[in-house]
Amino acid sequence: MTTQIPLFFETNDYFIDQKVNLLKFEAEYKVFNQEGTQIGFIKQRLSIGFKLLRLLLNKAMLPFLLEITDMEGNVLASIKRGWTFWMSEIQVLSSKKELIGKIKQKWTFLKPTFHINDDAGSKLGEIKGDWKGWNFEITDASGSPIGSISKKWAGALKETFTSADKYNVSINAEYAENTNKIVIVSTAITIDMVLKESK
Repeated sequence: MTTQIPLFFETNDYFIDQKVNLLKFEAEYKVFNQEGTQIGFIKQRLSIGFKLLRLLLNKAMLPFLLEITDMEGNVLASIKRGWTFWMSEIQVLSSKKELIGKIKQKWTFLKPTFHINDDAGSKLGEIKGDWKGWNFEITDASGSPIGSISKKWAGALKETFTSADKYNVSINAEYAENTNKIVIVSTAITIDMVLKESK
């Protein structure tokens, strides 16, 4: 499946900054580019019913929906999971709510692994790393490195964001700007929320 890639996904460096919502159940993150300009948000969507269920049930069992939006609030992609009782399959949806990718989460001790497939189930890549040290490598279907996730920020934003809750997703500039990149980037920039919702 091919689709026109939004400008948001043409960026190669994403700086993710969690917004503090003390009185809200939903998590929210701001997304900046390498120049320090905010280019969008990652927002968690919860119905009133699921907000109540989070008080009673383990949230790792509950469905979740994460939306990646631009500054005007347009949904560019979504990460969605249904009810689960073990390792779940997570869907990546386009701005038109079409299935464009699937994420299968695998766990080893402190080293979560995400297998990333297209809508037909063919492998696109993998994210694997050390959650405790917050260092992840992103590889393509052949196992070649195409990016990283880290809290070691560099450049103009290094001094701007110092909290441990922030992280950087970097994608190689040579990586093709197509539907596959939307799936890879969507998975990478929402990884903190996915991990927290899966605990």
